[in-house]
Amino acid sequence: MKIIVLNCGSSSIKYQLFDMTTTEVLAKGIVEKIGLYGSFIKHERNDGAKVKLEGEILDHQNGIEYVLGILKSEKYGCLKSFDEIDAVGHRVVHGGEAFKESVLITTKVVEKIKECIDLAPLHNPPNLKGIYAMQTLLPNIPQVSTFDTAFHQSMPDYAYMYAIPYSLYQKFGLRRYGFHGSSHRFVSQRAAEILNKELKELKIITCHLGNGASIAAVENGMSVDTSMGLTPVEGLIMGTRTGDLDVGILLYLMQKEGVDANSANTLVNKFSGMLGITGVSSDMREIEQAAKKGHERAILGLNMYHYRIRKYIGSYAAAMNGVDVIVFTGGIGENGPESREEICKGFEFLGLQFDSEANDGKRGQEIIISKPGSKVIAMVIPTNEELVIAKDTERIIKERT
Repeated sequence: MKIIVLNCGSSSIKYQLFDMTTTEVLAKGIVEKIGLYGSFIKHERNDGAKVKLEGEILDHQNGIEYVLGILKSEKYGCLKSFDEIDAVGHRVVHGGEAFKESVLITTKVVEKIKECIDLAPLHNPPNLKGIYAMQTLLPNIPQVSTFDTAFHQSMPDYAYMYAIPYSLYQKFGLRRYGFHGSSHRFVSQRAAEILNKELKELKIITCHLGNGASIAAVENGMSVDTSMGLTPVEGLIMGTRTGDLDVGILLYLMQKEGVDANSANTLVNKFSGMLGITGVSSDMREIEQAAKKGHERAILGLNMYHYRIRKYIGSYAAAMNGVDVIVFTGGIGENGPESREEICKGFEFLGLQFDSEANDGKRGQEIIISKPGSKVIAMVIPTNEELVIAKDTERIIKERT
């Protein structure tokens, strides 16, 4: 079975074509700057052949047409016919309370995704564009949707509710939903496999650290809490997002500076986080370089970043009455040995014996970074959200045949 996985952003499309008999990625790439000047496609085949094609890409359907064309092209493709594609898997960011798992896309499913647009106005619309494009271009091929929020639907009500009037939850669905669900799900399952233990026997804290970042408490294979909330702003300090913030600050700024809702939204999403604190960059590598040169705000930003993560890990260990495994993933989690070591400092009380030598200089590798005999095991596991989507798609397609 061959499955193409699409992750459609506002002006981009990431794609991977899987052969599910081996889970091999036959080809992958990205379409950038859709509807903008200078749009292009970067494509890579599994034999290493690469190409960058530039040209006018007006919309998502146009972009997906180009992708399909490359996949079937004689020079860079890996398909002889589109009939070889058995299904399409889509990443959809927000499924609200309607979806607790991946589902076959139907008219009713599309309507429910549209109802969640208010909860993810920047993400669900382009996700839908990918679905619509495939319905037009390959109308006879089944499609499956995997939701970022689905994995966290197992949270108990006392973990996902906010202390606002209950009527607002009933009217608008205002609650914690959480994101990065496919990543948290993948690395927690992979951790159990590496340790040769049953997932249902473990208490795992998964740290997805990238430009966007979240932590999840995974107990017995189920998400019981997570740091992101109604939107991807809450929780950890991120590249340009505030993370946890006293709402009184926004009210104060609205009164004193005349900040309106749109400006406030831009402030907490685009100009805050590590960029806002350091004034250097939202890129952790550049911040770390500045800190090594003595840049005071860069040092402050790193201290704040690591402290916030340690607080969440500690609170989730308390919430689960212990922790067996701490997993680092995402761009920073996988490639930031300095951050991993700083975060793990002070966890001796949990029984974590950190192995600096095993951690030092390791980037993008699947490794254990705690010492043998450590009560709590610390690990690095590169995430693979696309494979989660592909496997869910395969399972759902097989179930209907």
